[in-house]
Amino acid sequence: MNVRVRAVVRKELREFRRNKFVVFTMAVLPLFFIALPLAGVLAIKPGTASSTVTGVVGSALLGFFLMPLILPTVIAGYAVVGEREQGTLEPVLTTPVRREEIVLGKALAAIVPSTGVAYALFTLFVVLVLLFSEHQVVSLVWQPAVVATIVVFTPLLATFSIWVGIAISARSSDVRAAQQLSALAMFPMIGVLWLFAFRVIAPTLVVAAIGAVVLVALDAGAWKIVSRLFDRERLVTRYGGS
Repeated sequence: MNVRVRAVVRKELREFRRNKFVVFTMAVLPLFFIALPLAGVLAIKPGTASSTVTGVVGSALLGFFLMPLILPTVIAGYAVVGEREQGTLEPVLTTPVRREEIVLGKALAAIVPSTGVAYALFTLFVVLVLLFSEHQVVSLVWQPAVVATIVVFTPLLATFSIWVGIAISARSSDVRAAQQLSALAMFPMIGVLWLFAFRVIAPTLVVAAIGAVVLVALDAGAWKIVSRLFDRERLVTRYGGS
C-alpha cells in the first residue's frame, strides 16, 4: 500500500468515526445476524431430526455470509454521495491522488471494520457452538471446508459489496438511496451463498477454492470498472452544482 492510498484510508476512517449513523449501524446491525440464528442453534436438543438441524445450522451460517455483504453497504453507500453532502469530497478530488488510489483507499477503509466485525462474531459463534451445542451441530459447523470458506470468503465478499456500493454511491444523490440500492444489488450473490449454506452445493475445500478464485477475479474486475466510473471531472462538477 503506497503513501497516497494510506492517506485516503486514514481520512476515510476518521470520517466514519465522526458519523454517528455509520458507527451505530456497524455496532447494532451485526447483532441481528447472530442473535436469532445462535439462539436457534443452541436450542437444538438431542434426537432432533437431521433435516431440522441442517436447516437451522444453514440459516446461522448464511448469516455469516450475509454480514460481509450487507455491512459494507452502510459504509460504501456513504463513500461518495455522503462526502459530497458534507462538503468533503471536492478537496479529495482536487488532490494529485489517482482515481484508482482513491477508490482503493475508500474500499480498504470499509473492508477493515466490516471484516473485523464479521470475524469477531464468527469466532464467538464457533466458541459457543463448541461449548454448548449438541454433537450434531458441532459436526456441521466445525468442518474445515465450512470454517475455511467463511474465513476466506469474508474479505472477498466484503470487497465485492464495497465495489458495488461505491459504484452506486458515485451515481446517486442520496446516501440512504445508495445504501438501499447497494443492499438490493447483493441479492444474486446471496442466492448463490444460500445454496452453499444449505448444502445444495456440497461444502468442500475444492468448492471453496473455486469460489475464492471466482471472487478474486470479480473483485479485481470490479476495481477496474469502479475506477473508470469514478469520473473526477463529473463529480467535481456535480459537487459544484450542489
